[in-house]
Order: sequence, then C-alpha cells, then structure tokens
Amino acid sequence: MFDLAIRGKNIITPAGLQQAVVLIKDGRIADVLTMRNDSWSATSTIETGDSIVMPGITDPHVHINEPGRTEWEGFETATKAAIAGGITTLVDMPLNASPVTTTVSAFKKKLAAAAPQLHTHCGFWGGIVPGNEKEAPGLMAAGVLGFKAFLTHSGIDDFPNVSAADLEKVMPLIAAQGLPLLVHCELTDSDVPAVTDARSYQQYLASRPERWENEAIALMIRLCGQFNCRVHIVHLSSACALAQIRQAKEKGLPLTVETAQHYLYFQADTIPDGQTLFKCAPPIRNGHNNDQLWSALQEGLIDFVATDHSPATPALKQIESGDLSKAWGGISSLQLALPVLWTAARARSIPLTQIARWLCEAPARLPGLAQQKGKIAKGYDADLVVWDPEAFFPVTAADLYHKHKTTPYLLETLYGVVQQTYLGGEKVYDNGAFTAPHLGKIITR
Repeated sequence: MFDLAIRGKNIITPAGLQQAVVLIKDGRIADVLTMRNDSWSATSTIETGDSIVMPGITDPHVHINEPGRTEWEGFETATKAAIAGGITTLVDMPLNASPVTTTVSAFKKKLAAAAPQLHTHCGFWGGIVPGNEKEAPGLMAAGVLGFKAFLTHSGIDDFPNVSAADLEKVMPLIAAQGLPLLVHCELTDSDVPAVTDARSYQQYLASRPERWENEAIALMIRLCGQFNCRVHIVHLSSACALAQIRQAKEKGLPLTVETAQHYLYFQADTIPDGQTLFKCAPPIRNGHNNDQLWSALQEGLIDFVATDHSPATPALKQIESGDLSKAWGGISSLQLALPVLWTAARARSIPLTQIARWLCEAPARLPGLAQQKGKIAKGYDADLVVWDPEAFFPVTAADLYHKHKTTPYLLETLYGVVQQTYLGGEKVYDNGAFTAPHLGKIITR
C-alpha cells in the first residue's frame, strides 16, 4: 500500500512527458508506472488531468538576508513565496545577512534563525572573503554546500571582494572536498564613461561593461584549471563570454554556468529611465545579447537558470528618486521563477521538458543533490509541483508573498500557474492555500 498516488496525463519523467502514475511512500517516489499499469494500491490518489507534474524546482541562488537584515526579506516570507512558486529546495547566499556567513559561529546563527521558519527545504553557501581561508574547513565540517565569492564590491561592506591571491589560498581546500566555488564575475576599473544622468538606464549599462564580466570569467577559468576546483559562474549576463566558456568546457574543466530569468526576459532597449526595479549587477543587456544567451542555454553551454532573488526595502531601491547610482542592485523574483522562464520560453516554442531540465534537474547538481532532487524517478524525494502551462495571470502585488512587492515583473502577464506543491509527498500548497506550513528541512552536507 502506497501513501499517495499522483496520476496524470502530463508527467515530466527522465523519459520525457508521459501519462503516468507517481507512487509515493515515506516521502520518496517508490515507483513511476504507465497509466496502463493498475497493479497498485494507495491510501490516497490525486488526479492531475492535463496539468503538468514536474519535479519541485531547485533554486541555488537566493538572498534571504536573515538574521540581521530581515526587514529586507527573511526565511518566513522568502520560503513562503518560493513554495507558492513551485520551488521546493533553495540555497541561501552568505551575504546580506548580519553577520555574513563567513565563520562557523555566523553559520550557526543562520541555522538557528532558519530552522523554525522554512516552508521549503533550504541549504546554505559559505562565504569567501579576504583572510577567512582558515574558516573554510570549519564551515565545510558544519555543513555548507559550497562557497560564494565576489570579484567586485558585493554591496555589503562586511562581505568584501576577493583577489586572485585570496582565491589561490582557499581553492585547494575547496577542491579537496569536491565542493563548488560560486563567483560573481566582474573585475571593475575606472575606464568607463562618466554617469551624467543617474536616472539613465543606458548610462548605468555603460558603467558596467561586458569587459568587466569577460575578464573576470577568464580569471576564474584560469584558476579552475590551475586547481581543478569546481567553479560556478553565477548570473551570466555577457554573451561575449560564451566563447571562452565553451573552450573551457571542451577542455573538460569543472566549470558550470547559470543565467537568471531577468537576463532572458527583459532587454535593455526597452527599460525606461528611472526604473530602479530593473537595476541588477551585472546589468540586463540588449536584445542581441539576450538571443545569444537563449541559444547557449538551449545548447547546454549555460547549465541552468536561477533567480538571484535579491530583495531590498523600497527605500533602498530608490523607487521615488529613480536614482540608479544609489539604488540597491538586485531583482526580487523568487515566486515568479517558473512563470517568467516559461513565458519567455513559450514564445520561442521551447518544450516543457527543457524547463524541467533548467529549473529542476540541472540546478540540483550544483549543491550535490542530484541523487535526491530534480527528477520524477524511483528513489527520489517526492518534492513535486503541479502547474497549468496554458493559464496566464497579471502579476499584482496582492498575489506576491515576498516581504516587499517591489519587482520589475509587476503588471507583466505571465503564463504558467502553479496549482499545487508537494514536499516529501505532503501537499503544502493548493491553489493559493498553504495547507501544511513549515515542513521545509535544513539541508547540510
């Protein structure tokens, strides 16, 4: 007798989109059978009809900001928004919290803050800053899933950027444990046009040129080869870097790359001046760049898509002034990860199975969860999302569970409505209702 059977016409399995029955026992997928096979019995059966049943989404790039800056977001609101968007596992970034997650003691404070509030499963990246290489072994032993570093100012003074010399000290330690090093790749310099209008998006774009990103990625490719350390390029925005990424992968270097929904959905050409909700770093670039990122994603050169959910208060976003030079750089989008990507992919006639690869299967590999998460297959965790790809909705503040409703997606019409989300076979979200709160678990290495 199985605990639950989920039966539907459109279940995304490793073999593709199938009519199937997903059988769940003790929080795991016990088997996946064809619809024709009725030799099973379950305590409860859910019929999903024409809806898509997909593995729960894994988002390994989320800034939750707790403890210390909970007024920006926090585990309660972030994970509630995530579960409403079909995200069942996320990994929290080490900066923006206070203290930042660069020491074992700070990591323990973060674990204590997170534990009672999680609506999704949640893992954690440790931080690499100048001089904390001696903390890395302790952070690994305490359970971080890998590390994050910046090559430019992070926006948080207590999370300073590293140099190549700093990374040379810590990468052998990370490589020895087989963990990934996630890197924000921009190498800044002063050889950029002066900003004369702080509200001009085109001037902001010119102030963070592709060159910065390309040179930083070249540095990380060199270090990746030198130390045979897993390197992950976060939020790739510059299509000009794709050639060197291709060469590195063809050499067999352990290099992976993500881009973000906003680089695939928006284009610099259409961003109005003074709209600070669009400010992020690296910046959103032009339409030709956007097309190249899509091509690289479809080819597999870019491994997956992650939100880089980076919320802030309306005051920090300088919404009233429209001053892009002073506004916090980050886009709030966690709850909308699936519909934003699907809306843009649908317009390009990209199949649903690709969405599952980019949001579920591939991102689960980065934090070492590929044998547990990201597939509807025997033995995997029964973390699932049921959604309607043909239903559409306008994004309104009232429908968002993020602490602040400040996002450039407001009033956009998106396809893909999440109907149900399951954690370990337990229905935790059902058409706007949170049916079993705080079932998320902490994930440690």
